[in-house]
Amino acid sequence: MIWFTNFTPEMLNDRPKNHMGAFLDIQFTQVAEDTLTATMPVDERTHQPAGILHGGASVVLAETLGSIASFMVIDPDKYQAVGLEINANHLRPVKSGLVTGICKPLHIGAKTHVWEIKIYNDKGKMNCVSRLTVAILNKMV
Repeated sequence: MIWFTNFTPEMLNDRPKNHMGAFLDIQFTQVAEDTLTATMPVDERTHQPAGILHGGASVVLAETLGSIASFMVIDPDKYQAVGLEINANHLRPVKSGLVTGICKPLHIGAKTHVWEIKIYNDKGKMNCVSRLTVAILNKMV
C-alpha cells in the first residue's frame, strides 16, 4: 500500500460538509492498494446549461480525488498537500447518472505528487481523463 494513513471510504465521507466536494455529493467508494475511487452524481448541480456534465464539475471530482490521495500519502503532522496544476480532457458527454473517478499515482516524490484520474460514466466508458500535480509543503505552524 502507498498510503501513510489508512482511511476507509466511510471515514473519508465523514469529513466536514462545508466544501465543494460535499456540495456536489462526491462520495468515496474504495481505497485500494494504490488507487482511490469516488463517485459524483450528474444532475442539476453538475450540469452546464446544455444539460450535460459541466467540465468544471469533472475537474472538481479529479482534484478532490488527487488532493485527498496526496493527503493520505503524507505525514499530515509535518506536511500539507496543495494543488499546483490540473488539466482535463473531456472525451464524451454525460447527461445523467453517476460518474466514477479512479485516481492512481504517476509520481510520488518528496515535493510533488502527480495523479492520473480517469472518470467513467455508468456504462463504464471513459468521459474524462485528468492529471493533477500536487505540491507537498512543510506544514505551517
